[in-house]
Amino acid sequence: MDRIDRASLVIEAPPTVVYDALLDRESLEAWLPPDGMRGRIERWDPQSGGGFRMVLSYLDATYSPGKTSAATDVVDVGFAELVPPERVVQRAVFESDDPWYAGTMTMTWDLAAAVNGTEVTVTATDVPPGIDQAVHETGIASSLANLASYVEGRG
Repeated sequence: MDRIDRASLVIEAPPTVVYDALLDRESLEAWLPPDGMRGRIERWDPQSGGGFRMVLSYLDATYSPGKTSAATDVVDVGFAELVPPERVVQRAVFESDDPWYAGTMTMTWDLAAAVNGTEVTVTATDVPPGIDQAVHETGIASSLANLASYVEGRG
């Protein structure tokens, strides 16, 4: 069976506000890096067929060696599908010499209107085998919590 990593959270903001935060450069730099990391976008093309390149740096690489270097993960992300304000599908490729991190991972961000805002569900498929599932799901949940903190009150 193919591995699926998933996390979801109800965010107290309307779907349009959440969707906009998925496609805004400054927003992504602020909320996408999970706890213990910071991010910087080097290339930005927010349209279907476009994408971005993000450098994620570990604040303390002692116990979290990176995929690209000891302290970084570099990922090229393409926007495969944009359906405002319901879905963003990303194709992510990590820059790494380690074959355990090779391949294209698909990240699907589904947004559904909920009574208190927007239920955001992130589903990752074709996850490289070098990425531990529990650690990945914790990272996705952390990014979702950061997204909630970032957008709540902006709607």
